[in-house]
Amino acid sequence: MGFLNKAKAAAELAVDKGGDKVGDAVDKGLEQVDKRTGGKHGDQLDQAGDRAKDYLDGLDGKDDDIRNR
Repeated sequence: MGFLNKAKAAAELAVDKGGDKVGDAVDKGLEQVDKRTGGKHGDQLDQAGDRAKDYLDGLDGKDDDIRNR
């Protein structure tokens, strides 16, 4: 099993066990970026956050772990 396969498996496990925590971490990270850019890119950050959560949620082939807020 290669490095990327191991990383994907670890991400799947993390999302399955703590999907809401992963979603919260994405939100907090985006909030920091928004603060540091002076709110100039809020819409793009919202879109990026939604895409990141959708991607992470779909790692196991199911859309059931992370709620978009």
